[in-house]
Amino acid sequence: MTQKTHDAAARDGAAHPLRWRILGFLGVAQLMLILDVTVVAIALPHIETDLGLGRQAVTWTVSAYTLTFGGLMLIGGRAADLFGAKRTVLAGLLIFTAASLATGLAGGAGLLLGGRVAQGVGAALMSPSALSFVVRLFDGDERNKALGVWSALGGGGAALGVLLGGALTAGPGWPWVFYVNVPIGLVILAALARMLPGQAVAVPRPRLDVLGALLVTASSGSLIYAFIRAGDHGWVTAATGALVLLAAAGYVAFVIRQKTAASPMMDVALLVRRPVATGTFLILMATALMIAVFFLGTFYFQHAEDFGALRTGLLFLPVAVATMLGANLTGRALARASARPLAVAGLVIAAIGMAVPALSMNPVTVVAGTAVAGAGTGAMFVVASATALGQVAPHESGIASGIVSTFHEFGASIGAAVISSVAAASLVGDTLDGFTDGFVLAAVAAAVGALAAAVLTPGRAR
Repeated sequence: MTQKTHDAAARDGAAHPLRWRILGFLGVAQLMLILDVTVVAIALPHIETDLGLGRQAVTWTVSAYTLTFGGLMLIGGRAADLFGAKRTVLAGLLIFTAASLATGLAGGAGLLLGGRVAQGVGAALMSPSALSFVVRLFDGDERNKALGVWSALGGGGAALGVLLGGALTAGPGWPWVFYVNVPIGLVILAALARMLPGQAVAVPRPRLDVLGALLVTASSGSLIYAFIRAGDHGWVTAATGALVLLAAAGYVAFVIRQKTAASPMMDVALLVRRPVATGTFLILMATALMIAVFFLGTFYFQHAEDFGALRTGLLFLPVAVATMLGANLTGRALARASARPLAVAGLVIAAIGMAVPALSMNPVTVVAGTAVAGAGTGAMFVVASATALGQVAPHESGIASGIVSTFHEFGASIGAAVISSVAAASLVGDTLDGFTDGFVLAAVAAAVGALAAAVLTPGRAR
């Protein structure tokens, strides 16, 4: 069957014959984007030493990527709806690949953070467009299975990123955590250019809400900066309060802008639908807890225990296995179980896992606790995606995917900023108090999240 026939089948509503192969390539591409959150975590101590970075710059190495990724995600989802998902996927993948090369060549904080921002731009274009293909190419039970595969790749990939980062950092060096994206990106780009079906654009003359994107990104940046700064200057200060208020005002301005713009980034009413709102809450919690695990674990092993990068990466292998197992089992359970108990169970399991190293911190308890927490977050990723995207209309798939992915990255940004500040005493000194406080905070947050999920999550999986 020719590519033209494939495209025609997709337009006529028939199941695309290459849909599972497309899912495979899109999944690897998404895996690469997720890896770039955690693959860097293992290299942070080495980047810190080689480039002479302070704690705030180290935190921004994670947050610059996730903030740009999340802040521009809505505009990426909107671009998929307006210009076509295929064009947006390919453009985002090309930008991400080129930015990865530039970041690996960085010799100082400026180029490093600039490259991370550019990577975030490419990821913001590609990720929601790719997810919209998953929603559009699959239907019914197949869609739930495809979303389960997607979530398992994302959740498990986050853990595998630490293992890969350890191997690359201990081997050819930390720049290779970025260089490795280049050949993989080029291969995926060539394959997707041939296989992805075309899509008619939504309007004759598409426009993007650039002001809306700037408002949400600047507001989130203000909030993240408040959290990062609090680690050095205190949580209850006038400056911290002012930054939080500035972020809140920016978010209000963003909502007003979406209601008045001629071509808004999103329909705000979509976000207040119960399934979408619940899914975004769960994805925010899952990602914040996930990044807390990797940030605390990486620095604990390398700072407190003086383990090498490769050994640290290997110690995260149980986390990778547990995360993928939790996601896989939950994906299967969604076909016959309600989303509510699965969401609550995922958060309770995550809380228990976080509490283990908080009560007694040593390498064994940290590995065991983070693996248990990984199983819980893996389950949450699947429930979040299925709940938020299970019943959206085809024409809303791009922007709905963008909303989910936005909160995924905001969760990582907030998680890194808060955990970095709470654990600051251990990151810059010779004490375990900061690491303990970080695990305690994560356990309490997961427990509170479980209570919220019990109230918010719909009784039936969608």
